[in-house]
Amino acid sequence: MKKPVFLLLLVLVLLNACQPLTESTVADTILSNGNFYTVDPTNPGAEAVAIRDGRILMVGSNEDVGALRGDSTVVLDLQGRFAMPGFIEGHGHFSGLGQSLIHLNFLKSRSWNEIVQMVAEAAQKAEPGEWITGRGWHQEKWSEPLERSVLGYPYNDLLNEVAPNNPVMLRHASGHSLLANAKAMEAAGISAETPDPFGGEIVRDSRGEAIGVFEETAMGLIEKVYGDYRATLSSEQKKKEWLRGISLAEEECLSKGVTSFQDAGSSFEEIDWYTELAQKGELDLRLWAMISGRQDDLEEKAANFPQVGIGNDFFTVRAIKGYMDGALGAFGAWLLKPYSDKPDSYGKNTTDIDTLKKWAQIAFDNGLQYCVHAIGDRGNREVLDIFEQQFKSDPSQKGLRWRVEHAQHLDTADIPRFKEMEVIASMQGIHCTSDAPFVVKRLGEERARLGAYPWRTLLDNGVIIANGTDAPVEDVDPIECFYASVTRKRADSGMEFFPEQRMTREEAIYSYTLGNAFAAFEEKLKGSLEKGKVADIVVLSKDLTACSDEEVLETEVLMTIVDGKVKYEKE
Repeated sequence: MKKPVFLLLLVLVLLNACQPLTESTVADTILSNGNFYTVDPTNPGAEAVAIRDGRILMVGSNEDVGALRGDSTVVLDLQGRFAMPGFIEGHGHFSGLGQSLIHLNFLKSRSWNEIVQMVAEAAQKAEPGEWITGRGWHQEKWSEPLERSVLGYPYNDLLNEVAPNNPVMLRHASGHSLLANAKAMEAAGISAETPDPFGGEIVRDSRGEAIGVFEETAMGLIEKVYGDYRATLSSEQKKKEWLRGISLAEEECLSKGVTSFQDAGSSFEEIDWYTELAQKGELDLRLWAMISGRQDDLEEKAANFPQVGIGNDFFTVRAIKGYMDGALGAFGAWLLKPYSDKPDSYGKNTTDIDTLKKWAQIAFDNGLQYCVHAIGDRGNREVLDIFEQQFKSDPSQKGLRWRVEHAQHLDTADIPRFKEMEVIASMQGIHCTSDAPFVVKRLGEERARLGAYPWRTLLDNGVIIANGTDAPVEDVDPIECFYASVTRKRADSGMEFFPEQRMTREEAIYSYTLGNAFAAFEEKLKGSLEKGKVADIVVLSKDLTACSDEEVLETEVLMTIVDGKVKYEKE
């Protein structure tokens, strides 16, 4: 290079270096001295992050990012702690989580007697005729044997004793069955002659006596009369209770590092309420919602969607939720072969196929994703067949990112189809270890080994997995779910469930961040720490990429940042 040219370039570089920071390049906040895992393959690690107006301004070294510090910049010294993109809950029920924090919650209960005692205490405080509701029981997770049972379910006689004057409705942890006492069954008009509805079952004993358990669509018999009771409340009362639940759900999520939540099935009324909160700037974490397909006005109102980025990217609606079958724990997952422990049953198809195809067409016509609940191998195959038929109707439509929600038990022949059709497998890592004690009992050793929660096989086939908890079915805690994803071990007993199907640490983090963002068409907005993306960050006490398996469970959330603002900090 000639000397005059070299000198000119040097002068330009020096002049540029001496330029004062402009308003647009001064950071509001700088996170320094951190151990950042960015989930950005072009810049995987960093020491510091600069934030302005809720967006990431720079990711880099302490020195480079420190150059963006101004007089008003807030500097948070992370003291070498591990930080990463905020966890994205890939499949949960946000208002359901809120309600579980208001009403009786049996998620940690380990015996039927413990649950009965909680109902008894609630009945003592309730007015006669007032409904007592709760959720979270699971008969396969109780440590004490039952005196009387059918298929592992308890009779409702103890509920009748402790709450004779109050209807009681207790939803199963899966949300696919419920227990009702005699008062609730009387209100619903349940008798020995009441037939099973399509896709559901009133569980009866060998004498034909209904024991109080209602599976799948049979739950609607009890839910209808509970809905009639709720109808006596004013709109203001119902909305006030809903808002209280939403506030509790936000607090719960933020305390556990969740900065975004993908809601798996909201009514149009709830969507209106979420929109109102977002427009007022009153949401503390980002929500992405699926419209529940079970609404009479779905076809008419779907034309108003998608709605993306409401309230500064805090609320988006761009999907329809469908329901193919039930849950494995409640014998509702639709199987190709009978249940090993209920050989007269293949599970249940809970929404008829023609209706599911109609919802697929509505989603297709309106540019919406279609996200269908399917747990059993038959249910998953039917969903993939519907997707395939719809995609073939217009092959020019590519990259639709339709999703199978749960995809828990797959026939090995169907696994490659996910990649071939670019279908997202929206799975919940914690379901694997939570269900582990009864999966082999339900499916048998061979089916469980090859097709139950087959993350490794799916990943090796190039399938995108979106991770989550299905809260309130499980605790919304991403740390427990991450541990399940990378170990396939139960945290309490150490029971291991076919560990050859586990994820790597990097795969599990991706599935909880950028994978979930991709599954919602939001990978340009969130899911990794990159310039221009939203500043949604979680700071943890352990390095999830390097700590031991045991230390994963010891990991604490130290700070949760949403839109550049600290929304939670551990005292």
